[in-house]
Amino acid sequence: MARRATRGEALHDRRFRADSEALRTTNERVRAMKPDYISPDGRIKLYNADCMDYMATLEPNAFELAVVDPPYGIDILGQFKSAGVLETKSMFKQSKGVVSNDWDKAPPKKEYFHALFKASDNQIIWGGNYFIDNLRPTRCFISWDKVNGTNNMADFELAWTSLDKGCRRFSMHHFAHGYGEKIHICQKPVKLYEWIYSNFAKEGDRILDTHLGSGSSAIAAHYAGLEFVGIELDADYFKAAVNRFELETAQSDMFGKDAS
Repeated sequence: MARRATRGEALHDRRFRADSEALRTTNERVRAMKPDYISPDGRIKLYNADCMDYMATLEPNAFELAVVDPPYGIDILGQFKSAGVLETKSMFKQSKGVVSNDWDKAPPKKEYFHALFKASDNQIIWGGNYFIDNLRPTRCFISWDKVNGTNNMADFELAWTSLDKGCRRFSMHHFAHGYGEKIHICQKPVKLYEWIYSNFAKEGDRILDTHLGSGSSAIAAHYAGLEFVGIELDADYFKAAVNRFELETAQSDMFGKDAS
């Protein structure tokens, strides 16, 4: 006569079946992931998705270089609200609904960095000074010197890199092109990413950006002729970034590049 399962064993079995079903559903969803936007030349692929789901589909070292700008966990929206400048139209042109999203409340978990290191040969991570516990010592930091002058905003931003090179600096005034053109409160200049690609990427490289944001990294990749994958979780930011990419690249292709 077969032994009846104990209450604890039956509960464990139900949990195991539920976990297995959840894993199967997740794996099917991940395998089915397709780009939500592909550029006309096919080199730029953008996903409105969770970057962890996307990276779960990748073979090790699928990308030569990851250039990412994840949330720093400093509540930047709260800082601007406290300063009373978030709704100032002359400073930020926000896409509808995005301002209310609290995406910068916490930095990425360690699992994000593990997945990023697995997915790419080398990494450039903006805000690296906020993620020191998840990063190893490096020779090469990149500094974006914002040429701020006397205002009270940060004089520069730091990016940690895995590169065996000396530290490098890019200088460009934070307000060089005016805030009226921005669609993201933390938007970085296209010219910054162009400089990064020209110094740290080579022809034929595949570039990964797990936090697309305003799309500056994708626009610069288009100009550089690189293959690029960008991921953005927020639907409003994603739509705004795609619109910006199409507008800027169409104008540049027609009249010549003048990136902001």
